[in-house]
Amino acid sequence: MFVLANLLLLLAPRGARVGRRLAIVCAAGVIAALGAVLVFGLHSGALILPVVGLHVIGLGGSRWIARGAFLGFAGGHLALAALTELGWLHDPGLVSTGDLPRQARLLLEATVLAVLAGLYLHARRSRRDGIRAMRELAAAERSLGERDAQLREAQQELAQSLHLQAEGRWSHQVLGSFRLGRVIGRGAVGEIYAGHHVLTGEPAAIKLLQVETAEVPGNRERFQREARAAASLRSAHVVRVLEVSDAGAPVPYLAMEHLAGADLAAYLRARGRLPAVEVVELVWQLAAGLEVARLAGVVHRDLKPQNVFRTVDGRGAVGWKLLDFGVSKLAGGDGTLTQGCVIGTPHYMSPEQATGRPTDHRADVYALAALAYRCLTGRPPFAGVEMPALLFHVAAAEPPPAGSLVALPPAVDLVLGRALAKLPEDRYWTAVELAADLAAAVASPGPGAASSPARP
Repeated sequence: MFVLANLLLLLAPRGARVGRRLAIVCAAGVIAALGAVLVFGLHSGALILPVVGLHVIGLGGSRWIARGAFLGFAGGHLALAALTELGWLHDPGLVSTGDLPRQARLLLEATVLAVLAGLYLHARRSRRDGIRAMRELAAAERSLGERDAQLREAQQELAQSLHLQAEGRWSHQVLGSFRLGRVIGRGAVGEIYAGHHVLTGEPAAIKLLQVETAEVPGNRERFQREARAAASLRSAHVVRVLEVSDAGAPVPYLAMEHLAGADLAAYLRARGRLPAVEVVELVWQLAAGLEVARLAGVVHRDLKPQNVFRTVDGRGAVGWKLLDFGVSKLAGGDGTLTQGCVIGTPHYMSPEQATGRPTDHRADVYALAALAYRCLTGRPPFAGVEMPALLFHVAAAEPPPAGSLVALPPAVDLVLGRALAKLPEDRYWTAVELAADLAAAVASPGPGAASSPARP
């Protein structure tokens, strides 16, 4: 029986082979069970041993081990019965059926084999049913996770919408070159007005610091820093800055191009999740914008679906733009305004942000990977209900592989795993490198490692 079990392992496909130790244990179990049957009788209560053993082994992960165990139990018992029937072996068991008619003995043996075969088939079917049930449960959990992510994003949008008003404090007034209209957005320290250039009529979105907020120490400096950072960036994938307030303005403001379309949060609410090819294009374009920011020494630090805008030109080409550098930091500049504070959106912030540690452009690499994860799977990497639990998971836990939630090439998990590394030095050096490896991973269905080398 031991030889039979190992022969089955050697004949198994390479991907289906199991450990030799497991084969030895199962073969030893078969031999021990048959030995007990021989001692207590071919048709005695000792048959409970192969019955239980076959059921347990049949529920295991290897069908080759299960087949070997079935053939070992059934073939071994049949061989012992045949030897006994031919008179070559006397049934020495405590319970012997030697006095029964031959037809009765044959019927008993057929019953034993039928029971073993039924147990084997039942165990394998139970395993398949269990796996199917677990997959259905996992699919239900994924669906709930996606719905939870969409609900939370919708709640954020609703909360923002409830604070909006048709008229704001600065509506119909002129700031610099722009006349302000209705309020179209509001953040923690500023409002956004729709407006237009007083001479050319060019539409614009004017973000200004609220007067009451400007009185809080540090907020005016933070807003001015945002304006300088955003104005320095020149990219088709970063919202264009039209004008920055001067020192004499009654309130600090930043005039930006007025975009037509919808943010990524609204797009995801309508779509749930995006095809991998579309995610690759999104990541490429956002990476191009983040690379311009990196070279300018700017870290966004609040990359999330609400800060990514989707536009479609007259030819139907889709463009993605980065919005709101409101919590950005100039590398090498004054970072004391946010020192030791948690700034950003928890679902997409890097572990160093979650723990209040210093950040650099690799925090944006993490956030871009988290955004790609959300687009691919329909849920962010972590979805804790309470803020402390969510921050803990961001800082210390590993998200489930994206490939365990949706069908993706195995290499995608390698790329996202590296980009979502807890330590900045373990991540990609730039967002462009992440985009290149993600594109290669999506294009190649086979397993593979990320191609971009790590930077010191």
